[in-house]
Amino acid sequence: MFSRACHVGDWDAIPEFVAAVLQRFGRIDGLVNNAGINPARITPEDMTLDYWHKVFSVNLEGPLRLSQCVFPAMRERGGGSIVNIGTMAAYSGGGSICAYGSSKAALLNLTKSMAMEWAQYGIRVNMLSPGPFMSEMMEGGARTAPGFHELVAGGTFQKRIADPGEIVGPVCYLVSDASSFVTGDDLSVSGGMMK
Repeated sequence: MFSRACHVGDWDAIPEFVAAVLQRFGRIDGLVNNAGINPARITPEDMTLDYWHKVFSVNLEGPLRLSQCVFPAMRERGGGSIVNIGTMAAYSGGGSICAYGSSKAALLNLTKSMAMEWAQYGIRVNMLSPGPFMSEMMEGGARTAPGFHELVAGGTFQKRIADPGEIVGPVCYLVSDASSFVTGDDLSVSGGMMK
């Protein structure tokens, strides 16, 4: 068993983290950039540059830096798969998710750009955009807004919030050779939410 913590919002900590993984396993076949934050609801006046930087450092800069750091190892072995976890909020605005949705929309553009540039090395880069999944972030929303669960569930065709285990299959598909001709794409796992 191998575990090692890394704050993906800390740009300088990431190379050492990737080096430790490479030292332990000797290769990196896949990377799933799953970190994401949406701090507590704030007023428009509270959306300072520090607030935006905190959100973007984890949601956008972390996946960028991790991808850059695994790129040489993937290129050397002739390929790999990177999966960026986005959100359906990247396709629509929202007051309490303004920075979050914006950072994930930027991640979608970064995903497509990396896919185009890195295809020549056999590296596939895709995004997976979840709808409402039961998570700490979902629970945080429910604590600050009565009826939040019902509201977000109502935005899906299936009228429910997904269990975290329901995202495992789609992630495994994108990381594995089962998706060998899929790159630069965004797979929605959202119970039928509209983009």
